[in-house]
Amino acid sequence: QVQLVESGGGLVQPGESLRLSCAASGFTFRDYGIGWFRQAPGKEREGVACITRTGITYLSESVKGRFTLSRDNAKKAVYLQMDSLKPEDTDIYYCARKTNRDILALTSATCASAAYAYWGQGTPVTVSS
Repeated sequence: QVQLVESGGGLVQPGESLRLSCAASGFTFRDYGIGWFRQAPGKEREGVACITRTGITYLSESVKGRFTLSRDNAKKAVYLQMDSLKPEDTDIYYCARKTNRDILALTSATCASAAYAYWGQGTPVTVSS
């Protein structure tokens, strides 16, 4: 059974940092791309940062230069380091696994939510002074 558990969210002031973690189980972690998405009630879901099985990353323009994505296959975890946080980063952040195994020849990561079939419960991030 595929499970994704997010942690690390919280309340911070603008300019501060948070590190989100996504712990995975129930599948061969090293074979799959993982993504971080965010969505507030009533808003569209946004693909924030995604990483392929080989470590190729995609970052949305809204977070590029501020967020960093990494994975640790030994620990079956993906980490989203969020620096220089802004009030507009306030959202619920979800970790997701791609529907299908990544092929090794992938040269880019996708953050299209339709490519992801398994989702965690989310962790809230609030950036406010």
